[in-house]
Amino acid sequence: MNEKTFTFKKEERLKSRKTIDKLFGGGHSFGQYPLRIVWTEVQNEAHNSPVQFALTVPKRKFRNASDRNKIRRLIREAYRLQKPDFYDNLPPIEQQLAMMIIFTGKEIPAFDTVYEAMSRILKRLSKKYSK
Repeated sequence: MNEKTFTFKKEERLKSRKTIDKLFGGGHSFGQYPLRIVWTEVQNEAHNSPVQFALTVPKRKFRNASDRNKIRRLIREAYRLQKPDFYDNLPPIEQQLAMMIIFTGKEIPAFDTVYEAMSRILKRLSKKYSK
């Protein structure tokens, strides 16, 4: 990836119910407050992107849809800004990574908090695959 592209394309979104079930059935996870990541390697024939990404904010903690949407926008933006560096640090993997970010905080965070947590999560994940 020579040129850094800060986009979040359709093929990078994790939407497959089968993949999400596999993710929660046998995936790996760790947390960095206020985020938690669950990830696994999946076989993907299309293989347009090295990583597929999804996120969730619990309805139980945030009843208002506008609050959930705001948190989703913060997380998506933090991921989008750090994605090029994450892809550069990620060694070549035969399969595709499927990952889901779960928001675990109890209140709407500041963007700096989400950005820092996302940075630490992506660094830790890329270290796991560099071994």
